[in-house]
Amino acid sequence: MKHLKKLRNICLFGILGCFVLFISTILYAKFSPKLEIRAANRLVLYDSEDMVFFHGSDNKEWANLSDISSNVINATISTEDKNFYKHKGFDILRILKATYINIVNRATKQGASTISQQYAKNLFLDFDKTWKRKWDEALYTIRLEANYSKDEILEGYLNTINYGHGMYGIENASHFYFNKDAKDLTLAEASILVGVPKSPSNYSPLVNLEIAKKRQKIILDLMVSNSYITREEADKAYNEELQFYGKKDENNSTTLMYYQDAVLNELKNISSIPKNYTQTKGLKIYTNLDLKAQTELEKNINESLQDDAELQAAAIMMKPDTGEIVALVGGRDYNTSQYNRATTAKRQVGSTMKPYLYYAALESGFTTSSSFTSEKTTFTFSERDDYSPKNYNEKYANKAISMATAVSYSDNIYAVKTNLFLGSDAMINVANRVGITAKLEDVPSLPLGTNEISMIEMTAGYAAFANLGYKVIPHLIRKVEDENGNILYEAPNSKSLVLNSSITFILNNMLTATYDPLYIDYNYPTAIGLASKLKHTYSLKSGTTDTDEWYIGYNKDIVTSVWLGYDDNKSIPSKAPTYAQNIWYKSIESYEEGKEDQWYERPDNVSAVLVDPISGQIVDENADKKKLMYFIKGTEPSNSQVVFDEKLNNSRAE
Repeated sequence: MKHLKKLRNICLFGILGCFVLFISTILYAKFSPKLEIRAANRLVLYDSEDMVFFHGSDNKEWANLSDISSNVINATISTEDKNFYKHKGFDILRILKATYINIVNRATKQGASTISQQYAKNLFLDFDKTWKRKWDEALYTIRLEANYSKDEILEGYLNTINYGHGMYGIENASHFYFNKDAKDLTLAEASILVGVPKSPSNYSPLVNLEIAKKRQKIILDLMVSNSYITREEADKAYNEELQFYGKKDENNSTTLMYYQDAVLNELKNISSIPKNYTQTKGLKIYTNLDLKAQTELEKNINESLQDDAELQAAAIMMKPDTGEIVALVGGRDYNTSQYNRATTAKRQVGSTMKPYLYYAALESGFTTSSSFTSEKTTFTFSERDDYSPKNYNEKYANKAISMATAVSYSDNIYAVKTNLFLGSDAMINVANRVGITAKLEDVPSLPLGTNEISMIEMTAGYAAFANLGYKVIPHLIRKVEDENGNILYEAPNSKSLVLNSSITFILNNMLTATYDPLYIDYNYPTAIGLASKLKHTYSLKSGTTDTDEWYIGYNKDIVTSVWLGYDDNKSIPSKAPTYAQNIWYKSIESYEEGKEDQWYERPDNVSAVLVDPISGQIVDENADKKKLMYFIKGTEPSNSQVVFDEKLNNSRAE
């Protein structure tokens, strides 16, 4: 009896405590400063010229509830919160039902968020699933319900939710999908639109009409169940053939949203930015976007790939001295795929890995004239299977060639021999120093780029070469302000010297051999087709695997990376190198148009010597074939050629 009395007292105190907490929360919500109901998703993005290229739920797109079609309102309430006008922010019965279903199925099969809760959630920049976040969302829900009418909450919700393709708010979405005002949306149009916010990347009719129609059917059935429409009206709306507009009023780029998404992802990781919109009343985000460069990239991709609808593309243009990303394409068309291949995907990089190897070689005492024999070779390891790499088209010099020639032809035998001579740690160390964080496996094929690395890391890595050894942090945002112009964040202009500038100068000049006619001999430079097309000097390296094609090139002004491949990793077509080459050179030349050649001055400790480009041996001015090559003073070649093969004991010629 004593224990029962004690238990009863505990329960009473618990109930009393919950009641006091509830009343305190209500009073706090009622007397707290009124939330800015139009704050959610009020973002304005500016390009490098301070021109607006995106705005979220900005005031000029805000639609009053009376100016929104009743079809949208009824479909939204039926789908998201049928008891919206009856509860006080939380639908207790719905929560209990959802909890029961999820427990029985041992998985999250059903949600119970009300429109008020979803609107409160939209007041945050990100959607972390922490207990603090859930408490904050609950508190904001109570504050919304305590300070605003149901109509005001519904109006705010419809004006701030994400309808896909960068369209926040029903007015923006209505114009994008159907080129009309929200008040004029038909039942068929409204029911397809209301289905999108649940998963914009899946339910957009521009992405997958079949899935969008299945979602529309569910919404129309719910409207029938809630007595908003009849079955006949639902069937007629479902069978109505819709005409989609799919365009923005301005900046009608199909790739610009990839840049915008990357900006918003970067924004979430800036610690000085408040994590909810109620503290900022909106943000002004100033980016590094060069709209002309972005448009040119998109145009060149579309023109080059028009014969292959499935082949995907990604591209980045970055200023090497600051790390400012001026253009970014994550795929061919954001309307059909929102997956950002420039920032998220990791792909095999092929021979674009070799510059890290050759920098390591130069740092270890090699020169542009250092020679290995290019011949068909099997490498034998005591603890591994034999490895027999092949050159492209099985072309071998069957003689000693210089490092510069190996770069020009992208000779795989030379690369593997160099890596074995140095040890893989040397190459991995250089890659890590310039910013490659991907795990690089110590395998014989490492210098041939069989590891997978993201495009943004590869671009930043090459930027260190373009910046004469200084590593920079790639970024899209230069400044963030609140709506009153107070600066919340400015991108730091930080550089760190991670490579030797003189050695980097030599590497940069060596990478011009990829399109230099002086290297035409038993083979052709990998990008010889560009020799007559380039009006400026660039360091350039291509990379080809069975599934991926890369072109990365730069001068001191800009780094441009291009990738082509299929999302399902099937083999790329034989024309992929030509496609990538055209996209790369047209885009970088457009960016440099009207500018003087942005090349590098020779450091004082670097000498220039005439050599035979293929063998690397020193020659005089009377030689039939000669090229001015660069060397750290004291390492210039002599008349006798030193071939490093004899120092490798673990290989044999076939």
